[in-house]
Amino acid sequence: MKEKIQALRAQIEQLKAANQEELENLRIKYLSKKGEITELFNDFRNVPNEQKREIGQLLNELKNMAQEKINTLRTMFEQSQCAKEETDLSRTADPVALGTRHPLSLVREEIIDIFSRIGFTVAEGPEVDDDWHVFGALNFPPEHPARDMQDTFFVEKNPDIMLRTHTSSVQSRVMTTQQPPIRVLCPGRVYRNEAISARAHCFFHQVEGLYVDKNVSFADLKQALLYFAREMFGADTQIRLRPSYFPFTEPSAEMDISCNLCGGKGCSFCKHTGWVEILGCGMVDPNVLEACGIDSRVYTGYAFGMGIERITNLKYQVNDLRLFSENDVRFLRQFEHA
Repeated sequence: MKEKIQALRAQIEQLKAANQEELENLRIKYLSKKGEITELFNDFRNVPNEQKREIGQLLNELKNMAQEKINTLRTMFEQSQCAKEETDLSRTADPVALGTRHPLSLVREEIIDIFSRIGFTVAEGPEVDDDWHVFGALNFPPEHPARDMQDTFFVEKNPDIMLRTHTSSVQSRVMTTQQPPIRVLCPGRVYRNEAISARAHCFFHQVEGLYVDKNVSFADLKQALLYFAREMFGADTQIRLRPSYFPFTEPSAEMDISCNLCGGKGCSFCKHTGWVEILGCGMVDPNVLEACGIDSRVYTGYAFGMGIERITNLKYQVNDLRLFSENDVRFLRQFEHA
């Protein structure tokens, strides 16, 4: 018995296989139910009692050795097969240039990161929405110009279904499904029926913010926006708020920042005023809170909204909005290390 074990051990040490089929034949030869090693285990019953311990140990070592050898050969074949499958023979021999993140994505993530530090979370909603969430819940009267066909894309001539014109529709959805405190940031793509030019497009991107809780004041809004401006454009950035009008906020304001090109001294970019407008904001109108099921006698809130393209223009001095959607690699390569 011992001689047979040693002879099989020498054979297994030299095992080789050219392919998977040969390897399977070797496994059957040595390890199957009728294999040579299995036959030795069947003959083990005839071994004298005084030799059983020694022979049994040798048999187990032989079986383990054979199994490890088969597994090693199988792993080699699998690795070789993977290498063949990963080889793309149609691929060009020239180095393939790596892509880069889009500048709008870079700025969007930076804005989200800044506001996340002061407790804002991201909320998203559908780009195709209904009139109530886009306009009605946000205090747009029926005669408001934004409801006109010149500004809004309607779906299949249905005046109640449209492509959203602002991400404020996400805010109305959040307020109708959650109770305060609410502190959300709503990024997304919006659509308006405008002629495409260097300064306008029929689709663009917005980030809007909403904070609703007890005792929220305009001072809270101003402090949050000052924090954002200095984190985005530099610690020396100044802001100013000018009275404005939006149907869903009262009072409303537009916010300017000191021009980051001339430092507020005046240049062609800021039209020699030293200020550049970046967003609109205000306190949430009580009518909006009530329409969404929030008691305006208990809660107040503020909202703000900005165009991501606008912020990207200020950050990277891009002078043509069309560049953001044309996928010109010469333009995109400029942001590889941004």
